[in-house]
Amino acid sequence: MNLDRLIHDQTPVIPTAEDHGLANRWYTDPDAWVEERDALFVRGWACLGHVSEVARPGDIVPRELMGLPLLMTRTKAGALNVFHNVCRHRGMRLADKPCEGRGRITCPYHAWSYDLDGRLRATPHIGGEKIHEIAGFDRSRWGLLPVRSAEWFGLVFVNVDGAAAPFEDVVAPLAKRWSAWSPDRFAVGGADCRWELEIQANWKLAVENYCEAYHLPMVHPGLNQYSRLGDHYNITRQGAADGPDAWFAGQGTRVYSLDRGPNRQLPTVPAVPPSLMRVGEYIALFPNVLLGIHADQAFALVLEPRAPDRTVERLFLAYVDDAAEDPAYAATRAANLEAWQQVFAEDIFAVEGMQQGRRSPGFDGGAFTPLMDAPTLVFHRWAHSRLQNGATV
Repeated sequence: MNLDRLIHDQTPVIPTAEDHGLANRWYTDPDAWVEERDALFVRGWACLGHVSEVARPGDIVPRELMGLPLLMTRTKAGALNVFHNVCRHRGMRLADKPCEGRGRITCPYHAWSYDLDGRLRATPHIGGEKIHEIAGFDRSRWGLLPVRSAEWFGLVFVNVDGAAAPFEDVVAPLAKRWSAWSPDRFAVGGADCRWELEIQANWKLAVENYCEAYHLPMVHPGLNQYSRLGDHYNITRQGAADGPDAWFAGQGTRVYSLDRGPNRQLPTVPAVPPSLMRVGEYIALFPNVLLGIHADQAFALVLEPRAPDRTVERLFLAYVDDAAEDPAYAATRAANLEAWQQVFAEDIFAVEGMQQGRRSPGFDGGAFTPLMDAPTLVFHRWAHSRLQNGATV
């Protein structure tokens, strides 16, 4: 794989004057929020978190998927599971914060408890005081309800309705595209590999902003000094021969810098060919994870929609092999985290400003320029293809 093949390995997309963005209601209306949840998150594959959040046996991490309570667990045998975060007895939420070293999950309401593989193990006083079992009640029927899950790039993906195409088919085009970077060589470390922020904007605006490089000169003047707008190229994939769910979009740069200034240079993936050593690609894998890959580092920005106008973003930085935790690279990791924090913080005013604009009847979804907005148009087409109420693109 070389840069020319990367640039040409995509679906040609040329926006026209007839293309329009999604209607304002998809960014502001609570009713549309529920419709969107079912169409874009429940019926497909969405990113729930990173495997490093549940790295050790006994780890329990609750997460919400557009309001749906889910739970990631790591069993003693090392298996990662995802369940609906509700007790099978009366529907009580089982966990509201991450826990470590647990052998069981105990409901805070009536103390029914479950193994980390979902099996119901205890039903205290089910038959009256100190009577913990009753005839005719089969515990094996009342374990936690599992959620279909898959792992890739260190991320946990879920398909809540269980009916989507196999995840390996959905991600295959991107996995093939990035094979030269050997994504399995990257690992996430401790606190200097993580960051969380909240934006007062709809999650889709974060995706739209990330997909394109058009805003680079205006929003990221520091980054634009060495990676200019003209150094970037579009990345567009619209299902097609790869299947109806194999969609992603973004942009790449030809002039990524491996120089870390006064800090120690990070190790690079040995298999990366010289032609790609200074290439960086930034791709949104729909619906809610923003990915970046380079010869010496990768990252994932997981979007957790909390409300039509509120989104939590979780950043995970990954480095080659042991560099994620090696003390020799501590200063480099700290400086790198600070640099990415600045880049993502610079985008906040833009996505929050677009959210405010989405409340105006003077905006009808907007225009897409013929070249610079092609990746963002792909995202709108993907969303529109899954929504069921006739929103126009």
